[in-house]
Amino acid sequence: MEPVNKYSLHCYAAGNIIQGQDQLTIRSPYDQRVIGTLSTVKRADTLATIEAAFVQKPLMSHFERYQVLNKAQILLGERKAEFAALISAESGLCIREAMYETGRAMDVLLFAAIAALQEPGQVFSCDVSPHGRARKIYTVQEPVALAVAITPFNHPLNQVAHKVAPALAAGTPVILKPSEKTPLTAIRFVELLYEAGLPPHMLSVLLGPTNEVAEVLVSDPRVSVVSFTGSVAVGKRIAQTAGYKKVILELGGNDPLIILEDADMELAVTLAAEGAFRNSGQRCTAVKRILVQESIHDEFVTNFIEKTKTYTCGDPAHPDTIVGTVIDEAAAIHLELLIEKAVAQGAQLLQGGTRQGALLQPAVLTQVPRHAEMVVQEAFGPLAPVMAVKDIEDAVTLANSTAYGLSSGIVTSNLQHAMYAIKHIKAGTVNINEVPGYRIEHSPFGGIKDSGLGIKEGVTEAMKTFSFTKTYSLPW
Repeated sequence: MEPVNKYSLHCYAAGNIIQGQDQLTIRSPYDQRVIGTLSTVKRADTLATIEAAFVQKPLMSHFERYQVLNKAQILLGERKAEFAALISAESGLCIREAMYETGRAMDVLLFAAIAALQEPGQVFSCDVSPHGRARKIYTVQEPVALAVAITPFNHPLNQVAHKVAPALAAGTPVILKPSEKTPLTAIRFVELLYEAGLPPHMLSVLLGPTNEVAEVLVSDPRVSVVSFTGSVAVGKRIAQTAGYKKVILELGGNDPLIILEDADMELAVTLAAEGAFRNSGQRCTAVKRILVQESIHDEFVTNFIEKTKTYTCGDPAHPDTIVGTVIDEAAAIHLELLIEKAVAQGAQLLQGGTRQGALLQPAVLTQVPRHAEMVVQEAFGPLAPVMAVKDIEDAVTLANSTAYGLSSGIVTSNLQHAMYAIKHIKAGTVNINEVPGYRIEHSPFGGIKDSGLGIKEGVTEAMKTFSFTKTYSLPW
């Protein structure tokens, strides 16, 4: 993989470059080389950008929305290697993960383009009761005035696409505030959408101090929707300060993978490793706790350690690397500390866990106490704590024992056990014989408890949150 070119980028207000005075320098988490710079904005720029979104323009037709999103999907496919290299360089994710993420973002654009051609609606007959009339009531979806999308660092492209593409498919203008840790990919994606023919007033992108950008966007009464993916603490603060508007929160996860004694061992080991270590473990849907029935615990651990050894950790740009860095050295140090705390409480570190800068070797731990910080809070990295459980009831009780409720998985060949998990696990997703995070880009996705408010994302559901339902009736 060739080294990524150094970028010098700017924020955009309705397609116009904002010449910010302050510069943000983005460095590789792996070797600290400069990947690019971004000029940031101030409060006045944020307010001007909100104003620009309200300039009266004709509503994009369904076909025009389709054309833009479809063209963007084609352009992204042509530049897949360029985007993947940038994702890997600024986030430290290995290049194979970056290529996969770019492909997923292409799916988001494809599904959004298809959805833009459709007109979801319902028809209600009014002559269904003695009090009815000979009329019919119809529903249509209309775009809200303005949406704000705030995205995290762990999926620099796909998280942006998951918010921006459904909003545009619904006809809703968007102001994007990406993570300051991985903003370059987001800016390049915005530029690609402009190139695809998106009317400039439909999309802006801002980055700057929190009190001059994010807080202004969240609290402004002219904003109809705030869609946020990130930490629980920030999400709850947004919920408190957003005011009278829709808030979509996709927060953290502490996702369990339950492995029962009737599981296919090879499948269980593969799902545990893929779930815990892909994307350097930096996914809200990553496997954070591996709950293994006591009767197969030791056999599973032996096989799992051997599998873990195949997850090469190193230079993100090398094609053989499977686990790149976490987002920065501070994050790696925190994960290292979680391991040390768990070991001090009686856990056994059996594989990995060594750190070099922002690289952390995938770690397997056993005998992790159920009250250890590593398994109570969200550990955002390649950690795989294995915990013994007595049976399906004990596993589900442990699965439900944290403040989170995003997704979960269970490996079993017993239909009754699978149905028990589906009925009793308190989470937004329960996957059978699959990793907790499995989904397709237009299926509903979201969590409950501290993982979210139960409002789903995914292209189809997100379009609903970026729209409102209008009803009208006619004589019949």
